[in-house]
Parts: sequence; C-alpha cells; structure tokens
Amino acid sequence: MRPAPHETYDDVADASAALVIGAYSSSFGLASRLLAEPVRHHVRNVYALVRVADEVVDAPRPDAAAGQQAEALATLEEETLSAMRTGQSSNLVVHAFARTARRCGVEPELVVPFFASMRTDLERREHDAASFAEYVYGSSEVVGLMCLRAFVVEEPDPASRYDELAPGARRLGAAFQKVNFLRDLGEDHDTLGRSYFPGIDPRRLTDAERDVLLDDIDADLAAAAAVVRRLPRSSRLAVCAAHDLFADLSTRLRATPAAVLRETRVRVPHPVKARLVAAVLVRGGRPRVVSAAR
Repeated sequence: MRPAPHETYDDVADASAALVIGAYSSSFGLASRLLAEPVRHHVRNVYALVRVADEVVDAPRPDAAAGQQAEALATLEEETLSAMRTGQSSNLVVHAFARTARRCGVEPELVVPFFASMRTDLERREHDAASFAEYVYGSSEVVGLMCLRAFVVEEPDPASRYDELAPGARRLGAAFQKVNFLRDLGEDHDTLGRSYFPGIDPRRLTDAERDVLLDDIDADLAAAAAVVRRLPRSSRLAVCAAHDLFADLSTRLRATPAAVLRETRVRVPHPVKARLVAAVLVRGGRPRVVSAAR
C-alpha cells in the first residue's frame, strides 16, 4: 500500500534532519547509532533544529545585511512555535522537530529559552556569572531536557521518569557545552568575538584557570553519570557513549597546556572513539567514572 501524501512528507522531513546531522556532527552520529528507534529519529530531529539555529547565528552569509541573522533567527523561532501548535511546517527540519515535540511532550517552555540563548550570541560578547548560567541553560541544558522527553516517552509513567532524570540531563548538557567552550576558546574569541567563561581572558588563560574550569565540568559529568545508568535501555548506551567521549575530552584538555588550548581544538581520535564506544557496550551502559576534582 502506498503511503499517504502526508506520511511521505513526514518521512522526507525526518530524512532532511538526518542529512543535517550527518553533515555537521560525526561524534553525534557515532553515539546516536546506539539509540533504539523511534528514540533515534526523535533525538536526531531535536539536534537538527539546534544545528540549524547554530548555523544561523555562527555562519552568516558573506553578503548578509546588518540584522539579517537576528531576523532569520526570529523567523525560525516563530516557525518552530507555530509548527508545534499545528503539527506542520513548510520548513522540513522544523516540521520534523515539531512532530517529535508533539509526540514526546516537548513544550515551548524548553524551546523559548533555547532561542533566547541563540539570540544572546548576536547581542552579547562577554558574560558574568548570571548571564553565563542563563546562557548555558538555554543553549544546552534545555536540549538535554528535550532529548529526555524522547527517552522516556514510552515509559509507563513518563512524567515521573522525566522529573526523576531531569537534573542529570541538565548537568550532562551543561558539561557538553562547557567542554566545547573550552575547546573553541580561541576561535570563539578571535573569529566570533565572544568570551563565554566569566572572568576569563581567552588571550591569557592559565593552567590554573583551565583546571578550575575542568573541575566544574568533571563535577557535572560525575553528577550526570549517576543518572545515565538509570535511563531506559533504548537510550542508555548512546548517552553513556556521549558522556564517556566528553569525559575523555576533559582528560585531554587537562593534559593540554593552556597556551596551546587557545590555538588548537582538542579532539578524540577516531580509533579512541571506537574503543570508548566498545567499552560502553561491554559495560552495558555504565558510564566511565569521573573524578570531580584532580
């Protein structure tokens, strides 16, 4: 039997989201293969929208007029919130996200802070402690919470499971974001004109400052690990793999002199990624132990 026209459109939207993720994130692609369906396509749809918003903010067209990024971001937010209400959009990535949001219970209360943080990148160059916490919540913690909605949607009591696991999802999202801030310290400052960590001059980062930042990251990873092992099996292996990849990044960042961090983006080599994922499978989704301080 041929699928109904709207089902074909839904499939094309999901495929478009997968294409976006495949083009922009090798680490996500590796970990997401461990997600069971339909969780995998829901999480992919979430991250595709996040990726598109990131590119609107971070990769303007060379001939873009002043204010064009802000206008494009506002349009994307309006399209997303509208599609969450109606269940459809002419923007394929937005359509895929909206279907996932409606199925999994992702509310505007998670989406609006995300777009607010994206807007902050167009308006603010440095952060204090309060604005940094607000930015991290909107740019990464809410993304973890959106994914958590997908992880628990098939649970007997998804609302209770979400409440139980939400603190760990937020800590893991925060750790991911802070690691990427540290990895991209020089590029964010020199190319995008941004400095995220409060009180830190990216041009003069010291080893002691690096270690303070990593102690905070490792505390987030340790707190998240206690929750990862309680996730449903459909998502546990993938989230554990992502956790362990970032824990390895944290170790590598700590071993890299601060002066080098500003000039080099620290990466996990592909063979090491493969070994980390294999170890996750052997351990059955129990995260690598992370010390909150060294």
